[in-house]
Amino acid sequence: QLQASGGGLVQAGGSLRLSCAASGRTVRDYAMGWFRQAPGKEREFVGSITWSFGRTVYTDSVKGRFIIFRDNAKNTVYLQMNNLKPEDTAVYYCATAVVSTTMWDYWGQGTQVTVSS
Repeated sequence: QLQASGGGLVQAGGSLRLSCAASGRTVRDYAMGWFRQAPGKEREFVGSITWSFGRTVYTDSVKGRFIIFRDNAKNTVYLQMNNLKPEDTAVYYCATAVVSTTMWDYWGQGTQVTVSS
Protein backbone atom coordinates (compact mmCIF):
# COMPACT_ATOMS: atom_id res chain seq x y z
CA GLN A 1 0.00 0.00 0.00
CA LEU A 2 1.03 3.57 -0.62
CA GLN A 3 0.09 6.39 1.69
CA ALA A 4 0.65 9.93 0.46
CA SER A 5 0.49 12.90 2.79
CA GLY A 6 1.65 16.46 3.22
CA GLY A 7 -0.60 18.40 0.91
CA GLY A 8 -2.15 21.69 1.81
CA LEU A 9 -2.63 25.33 0.93
CA VAL A 10 0.41 27.50 0.34
CA GLN A 11 1.10 30.88 -1.19
CA ALA A 12 3.00 31.22 -4.42
CA GLY A 13 6.71 31.06 -3.75
CA GLY A 14 6.24 28.83 -0.75
CA SER A 15 7.25 25.25 -0.15
CA LEU A 16 5.61 21.95 0.74
CA ARG A 17 6.96 18.47 1.29
CA LEU A 18 4.90 15.46 0.34
CA SER A 19 5.58 12.01 1.69
CA CYS A 20 4.70 8.62 0.34
CA ALA A 21 5.11 5.66 2.66
CA ALA A 22 5.19 2.24 1.03
CA SER A 23 4.11 -0.62 3.25
CA GLY A 24 4.73 -4.15 2.12
CA ARG A 25 7.32 -3.01 -0.42
CA THR A 26 10.02 -5.51 -1.23
CA VAL A 27 13.52 -4.91 -2.48
CA ARG A 28 12.33 -6.07 -5.88
CA ASP A 29 10.45 -2.83 -6.48
CA TYR A 30 12.22 -0.62 -8.95
CA ALA A 31 11.11 2.96 -8.49
CA MET A 32 8.66 5.37 -6.94
CA GLY A 33 7.04 8.15 -8.92
CA TRP A 34 5.01 11.26 -8.34
CA PHE A 35 2.18 12.34 -10.58
CA ARG A 36 -0.35 15.14 -10.44
CA GLN A 37 -3.73 15.93 -11.88
CA ALA A 38 -5.13 19.41 -12.06
CA PRO A 39 -8.86 20.05 -12.49
CA GLY A 40 -9.92 19.41 -16.05
CA LYS A 41 -6.53 18.10 -17.06
CA GLU A 42 -5.02 14.70 -17.52
CA ARG A 43 -2.69 13.21 -14.97
CA GLU A 44 0.91 14.08 -15.65
CA PHE A 45 4.24 12.69 -14.56
CA VAL A 46 6.14 14.88 -12.11
CA GLY A 47 9.22 12.85 -11.32
CA SER A 48 10.57 9.56 -10.09
CA ILE A 49 13.39 7.98 -8.13
CA THR A 50 14.83 4.49 -8.19
CA TRP A 51 14.98 2.68 -4.88
CA SER A 52 18.41 1.16 -5.39
CA PHE A 53 20.53 4.00 -6.74
CA GLY A 54 18.38 7.03 -6.09
CA ARG A 55 18.40 8.05 -9.72
CA THR A 56 15.90 10.83 -10.31
CA VAL A 57 14.00 12.08 -13.33
CA TYR A 58 11.83 15.20 -13.45
CA THR A 59 9.43 16.74 -15.87
CA ASP A 60 10.72 20.01 -17.27
CA SER A 61 8.18 22.23 -15.55
CA VAL A 62 9.45 21.29 -12.08
CA LYS A 63 13.18 20.99 -12.68
CA GLY A 64 15.13 23.18 -10.32
CA ARG A 65 12.13 23.58 -8.01
CA PHE A 66 11.14 20.06 -6.97
CA ILE A 67 13.39 17.45 -5.41
CA ILE A 68 12.60 13.79 -4.91
CA PHE A 69 14.52 11.84 -2.32
CA ARG A 70 14.00 8.61 -0.44
CA ASP A 71 14.58 7.00 2.90
CA ASN A 72 15.05 3.32 2.20
CA ALA A 73 14.95 2.41 5.88
CA LYS A 74 11.49 3.95 6.18
CA ASN A 75 10.31 2.84 2.73
CA THR A 76 9.33 6.44 2.18
CA VAL A 77 9.80 8.78 -0.74
CA TYR A 78 9.50 12.54 -0.47
CA LEU A 79 8.64 15.27 -2.91
CA GLN A 80 10.10 18.58 -1.78
CA MET A 81 8.36 21.35 -3.67
CA ASN A 82 9.95 24.79 -3.60
CA ASN A 83 9.03 28.06 -5.26
CA LEU A 84 5.53 26.80 -5.83
CA LYS A 85 3.41 28.37 -8.52
CA PRO A 86 -0.37 28.49 -8.91
CA GLU A 87 -0.04 26.13 -11.88
CA ASP A 88 1.33 23.50 -9.49
CA THR A 89 -2.13 23.25 -7.95
CA ALA A 90 -3.29 19.66 -8.35
CA VAL A 91 -3.95 16.41 -6.61
CA TYR A 92 -0.61 14.69 -6.23
CA TYR A 93 -0.28 10.91 -6.37
CA CYS A 94 2.56 8.55 -5.68
CA ALA A 95 2.99 5.27 -7.48
CA THR A 96 5.44 2.42 -7.48
CA ALA A 97 6.94 0.56 -10.41
CA VAL A 98 7.93 -3.02 -9.80
CA VAL A 99 9.98 -3.60 -12.94
CA SER A 100 10.43 -0.36 -14.85
CA THR A 101 8.99 3.12 -15.11
CA THR A 102 7.16 2.18 -18.27
CA MET A 103 4.46 0.73 -16.04
CA TRP A 104 3.31 2.03 -12.68
CA ASP A 105 1.83 -0.88 -10.78
CA TYR A 106 0.43 0.49 -7.54
CA TRP A 107 -1.02 3.86 -6.71
CA GLY A 108 -1.64 5.72 -3.52
CA GLN A 109 -4.55 8.00 -2.80
CA GLY A 110 -4.00 11.60 -3.79
CA THR A 111 -3.14 14.55 -1.65
CA GLN A 112 -4.35 18.02 -2.60
CA VAL A 113 -1.86 20.81 -3.15
CA THR A 114 -3.27 24.28 -3.65
CA VAL A 115 -1.06 27.23 -4.45
CA SER A 116 -2.63 30.65 -4.13
CA SER A 117 -1.40 33.64 -6.10
